[in-house]
Amino acid sequence: MRLCGCVAAVLATAIAVVPAAAKDRVGYQAISAGSLAQAEQTIAAERVIFPARPELMLNLAAVYARTGRPAQARALYGQVLDQTPVAMDLPDGNVQSSHVLAQRGLARLGATVASR
Repeated sequence: MRLCGCVAAVLATAIAVVPAAAKDRVGYQAISAGSLAQAEQTIAAERVIFPARPELMLNLAAVYARTGRPAQARALYGQVLDQTPVAMDLPDGNVQSSHVLAQRGLARLGATVASR
């Protein structure tokens, strides 16, 4: 199964995935704008309907990481890794596995915790 999504700032501090649809149902636009509370609210509402969608888990993990909740971020990255990997489109046109993106998020959390 391949999900249509984009990852913003893959090498930055957060991972954000957005499907091609105009409506921001995965929190991508809010994360990009720095509106992390709005992103969290949007993602939480979507997870009620789609609790296992990796793009939602990855984006919520990014929000948690950026708002000082590394344990919750790690848990979500772990949930992504527990699922079958899904191909996800990146903004540059490349495709990455949801597992690779979760592993990058975990690595960033490790670097963030180590640098504090």
